[in-house]
Amino acid sequence: MGRSIKDYITNGLKGLAMGAADVVPGVSGGTIAFITGIYEELIGTIDNLNLNIFKTWQKEGFKKMFTTYNLGFLISLFLGVFISIISLAKIISHLLDNHPILVWSFFFGLVLASIIYIGKQIEKWNVLTFVAIILGATIAYYITIASPATAPDEWYYYLFSGAIAIIAMILPGISGSFILVLLGSYSLVLEALTNFIEGLLAGDWEIIKTNFIKVFTLIIGCLVGIKLFSKILKWMFANKKNITLAVLTGFMIGSLNKIWPWKKVISTRIDRHGVEVPLLENSISPFSFNGDANLMFAIILATIGFVLILLMEKWANKNH
Repeated sequence: MGRSIKDYITNGLKGLAMGAADVVPGVSGGTIAFITGIYEELIGTIDNLNLNIFKTWQKEGFKKMFTTYNLGFLISLFLGVFISIISLAKIISHLLDNHPILVWSFFFGLVLASIIYIGKQIEKWNVLTFVAIILGATIAYYITIASPATAPDEWYYYLFSGAIAIIAMILPGISGSFILVLLGSYSLVLEALTNFIEGLLAGDWEIIKTNFIKVFTLIIGCLVGIKLFSKILKWMFANKKNITLAVLTGFMIGSLNKIWPWKKVISTRIDRHGVEVPLLENSISPFSFNGDANLMFAIILATIGFVLILLMEKWANKNH
């Protein structure tokens, strides 16, 4: 399909939004892709990529390859994701450290509106639909209360982490970043990415060399994971769309526990920098919160997040 410069810019902006969501442990870039109307195209485009792309390039030229495999869509989207992750990683980490309730409130509003949006796509409601929602919610809730693992700082774990996290990142309701937290590799991956970029900007080849293998194996893991899983998702949307939407809705309902703004720390751990951080947390009422609950600002930010999704839905429908 022919695309204009405006289309590519729009895709890039959607990628920016997906990347911003994926940086936060608890929010899924797949949710943003679904709401902005590009989810099925993204899954289908990834599934269609194969080694024949090089044959098409050799026999029919670059332009034919570019259009046949919808590369303009993928490049503009993932460029936006990449720019967003790199530029926002430190900012969001800082905000989560210093204003966690306000950040989680904003994303809680985002996800709550997303549940309503995806739930509205379910065309047929029956017993199986409700079972699928309950199953999805149960799985996602269990993930939110699971204890994080301790991650080895080895190349094979970056490979594994990339494959598992990318699957979660394209599933609405399941956060790739949170999966990395559970695998124990979130801080390792974030540090490797930021150090690699800083090394490039500073021209420090020692830092670049130290982090290149980590970033490279992470990317390979992501490519393998997304390629394998895209086939399953494409089949599910083509043959069992109603049930798939129900499971995804359930995933998002179950994930609300993770992003509930008010938490009580049950146990802590010492991270690799020697800093004490929460290990297990329980969701509690803001009125039981030990400290400033920031209730008014939390409600305002949750409302902004909720309304933002409604605006994105309108925008997607207008440009669909």
